[in-house]
Amino acid sequence: MVRDPSGRDDDYECEDVLSTLGDEPTRTIIETLSEPMTANELSEACDIPLSTMYRKLDKLTEASLVTESTEIRQGGQHTTRYEIDFTEIAVLLSEEHTLTATIDRPSRESTADQRLEELWAQIREGT
Repeated sequence: MVRDPSGRDDDYECEDVLSTLGDEPTRTIIETLSEPMTANELSEACDIPLSTMYRKLDKLTEASLVTESTEIRQGGQHTTRYEIDFTEIAVLLSEEHTLTATIDRPSRESTADQRLEELWAQIREGT
C-alpha cells in the first residue's frame, strides 16, 4: 500500500526513528538508496531477502525516513519505488532529559505526476 506523501512532514515518533536507525539492515538500505529503487532492486543490491526487505521498507516508511511513489507503466502495470525522505536527522536531549528527533526534509516541488499520484491516493482512501 502506498502511503499518502502529503502527510509526511511531522508524521513520525522519535522512538520509531531511533529504533529504525538502530537496525543495521535498515541503515544499509538507507545507504543504498542514492536514487529511487524498487523493493526487488534493493533486495538484490543489499543482499536482503525480499520478504525481509518489505518489512524493513515498511519500518522505514512508518518512521518517515523513506517515501513510496507509484510509477505507472504502459499496459496498466505499476511499480512502487522508494526514496530517502530526509537530509538530516538530529537527536536532542531536552531540559527534562527526554530524547527528541528532528528530521530535515528535502524541498520538493510537486510535479504533475506527483499531484496525480496524490489525487489517486485520496480517491482510494475515499472508496
